[in-house]
Parts: sequence; C-alpha cells; structure tokens
Amino acid sequence: MRRWPGGSPTGGISTRIRVIYFASYRDFTGLTEEEFWLPQGSMVEALMKAVKSRHEALRYEKRMLLAVNGEFAEPEAVLEEGDVAALFPPVSGG
Repeated sequence: MRRWPGGSPTGGISTRIRVIYFASYRDFTGLTEEEFWLPQGSMVEALMKAVKSRHEALRYEKRMLLAVNGEFAEPEAVLEEGDVAALFPPVSGG
C-alpha cells in the first residue's frame, strides 16, 4: 500500500501490481512485464479491465488466464500490494 503526496495515479491509496505477460500476450503487448496501480481493495476483475484498456490487442480476449503469486485466481479475488500476476492465453493439448 502506498500513499502518494498530492494524489496517486488512481487517486487515494493505491496497490502496486506487477503483471507478467506470456506467449501471444507478450507479442500483443510488446512487453514482458509492467506495473499497474489500482485502488486498494481492487479485485482481479479490475486488473483484467485495466490491462484490456491499456492494450487494444487484448480488449476482445474472452478467456484470459491469470495467476496471482503462482496460483490461478478468480475474478473476485482481492489483490494486495506487491502481488505478481501472470497473464497468459488458454492452452490446449492433446
């Protein structure tokens, strides 16, 4: 949790989340990772919306997989300061 003098990037108290992109998402974004600042108490769903709004190529992805700190996360899971989110497309296999 961090308090920004004069206001944070999201207003008030913010939580810093590091997002790591894998497979085609790395290609779509042109990044291996980046940071997002979300309001304290934000859920995984808010992070997914933030990622999609920042990266046009991901806006229409329906089935993104996201793990937080190495565990798959549900959309309603609450994010905490310093969490690391891994974002990758669904995989299929035989």
